[in-house]
Amino acid sequence: MSNPVAGGELLDPDQAAEYVRQWKNRIDQMAARTRAVADRLNQVKATARDANDLAEVTVDSTGVLIDLKLSERIQRVPPDAVARAILNAAQQARVEAAKKSRDVVTEVMGPDSVAARTIAEQIEQRLQRSADEERREGIIR
Repeated sequence: MSNPVAGGELLDPDQAAEYVRQWKNRIDQMAARTRAVADRLNQVKATARDANDLAEVTVDSTGVLIDLKLSERIQRVPPDAVARAILNAAQQARVEAAKKSRDVVTEVMGPDSVAARTIAEQIEQRLQRSADEERREGIIR
């Protein structure tokens, strides 16, 4: 195994040991922040209602439907209107879940963290892609 190199110069053994300790500490801190983000994201839930107050939808941080409540008003509207109401509420809940997820990631990892921005963008893209796919299929407006 060769000696660590910093700035083109070989480090003495004490400097090398300190370099490795600092590197390990940075990795440990990143792992702890990553675990904290994952734990907090697992707790994220977002709830939204459609504009006509027919459906209330709750999703988790991944956009998965975890609860659905329908008002009694659904008995007076056509089934396709109920379906649109559910999907519109789900889309709104996914948007809210993305916002909450971004807040969690930024709070835990810091607003200047490249990793935080990347994770938040991936979450938003995944949740937005679901809504875009539904729009293309003509399910929601």
